[in-house]
Amino acid sequence: MAQPPSRKTVGDRFSAAPPGYSLTQDNSQWPWGQPAKYADPDAALENSIKKLMKPRNKNELFKLLMVGVSIEVIIEGIIFTGFQEGMFTPDVGLLMKPSLALVISDMAEEENIPYRLFENDDAETDGTMDDETFLRMMQQNNPRMFNMIREQANAAFRAGNTPREPEPERGFLSARQGDK
Repeated sequence: MAQPPSRKTVGDRFSAAPPGYSLTQDNSQWPWGQPAKYADPDAALENSIKKLMKPRNKNELFKLLMVGVSIEVIIEGIIFTGFQEGMFTPDVGLLMKPSLALVISDMAEEENIPYRLFENDDAETDGTMDDETFLRMMQQNNPRMFNMIREQANAAFRAGNTPREPEPERGFLSARQGDK
């Protein structure tokens, strides 16, 4: 097997292997370069659960949960390891995620071990921007638009229109105050 070109000098980016070089090489020496042992998600899930139930693995799992590692992160580790060992393909691993989460959370609840399901507890607000940050960024990046909005807000305020507090969000099944 030919060795990829190596960097001869620091800073010479043309002396490195071109992108995609590894895709032209034989990867059969690695477990993930062979056909996966389990193509069926149910069989792969059963094997993964069997491994989790071993006393040593179960004990390590509970330790991770107790120190605050989320079930989401544990499952990602299980999937990565299973793929790396050639047990299943990444898509089979992704299909197993919800079932593994239920199994692990059930195991933790049976032992009264507190757990976090997701790594990011505020997943609903993740990726949102508060108004103060929005306006500050607009002032820096688009000052004309910021000044126009500020003038419109000031004109509305001078006309006696004061800003209202936003109403709390309600579910679509909650009754309105006048509907009672």
